[in-house]
Amino acid sequence: MDWVQLRERELDTNALIALGDAVTQAARHAAGGRAVRIVVNRRCDVALAIGADGVHLGFDAIDPETARRLLGSEAWVGVSSHSAADVRAAEKQGASYVHLAPIFPPHSKAPSRPALGLEGLADATVGTIPVLAQGGIDASNAGEVVAAGAAGVAVTGSILQAVDPRAATAAIRNALDRGRF
Repeated sequence: MDWVQLRERELDTNALIALGDAVTQAARHAAGGRAVRIVVNRRCDVALAIGADGVHLGFDAIDPETARRLLGSEAWVGVSSHSAADVRAAEKQGASYVHLAPIFPPHSKAPSRPALGLEGLADATVGTIPVLAQGGIDASNAGEVVAAGAAGVAVTGSILQAVDPRAATAAIRNALDRGRF
């Protein structure tokens, strides 16, 4: 299943809701009948307003239990993590999934910590919580990331910085599909 995370920190609430409505509609239309999950970065209020599937929480956000109380038991509540220990803690806190980063040096920003690599990813995926790998992922390594145990990938730079974002997205999707089989 493809996911879209709405992450826009500069907009006021009304503008973010309008953007969220447009992104949700476009993503579900572009999926061509495939299911697509929509999560909103940090904003439970916006997730509720646009009918998103859940929320992604950063390190300075509310805890997963509180987010689930606000959004309902079926909501997808994700958290950011940077180590296998963070992944295990998120699982204990009731998160639905985690983003683990950076696997490789990021494309979209200067690295702020050492890359975990495929070995660090594999160590973090021994539990039952789905781990989405993030950081430096593109079509050339997405299959390897899934083969190392990731449930999926979170991608920013390799799509947003691409000359053709649609083609970059399709290439990553193809690499992921090949990596699973």
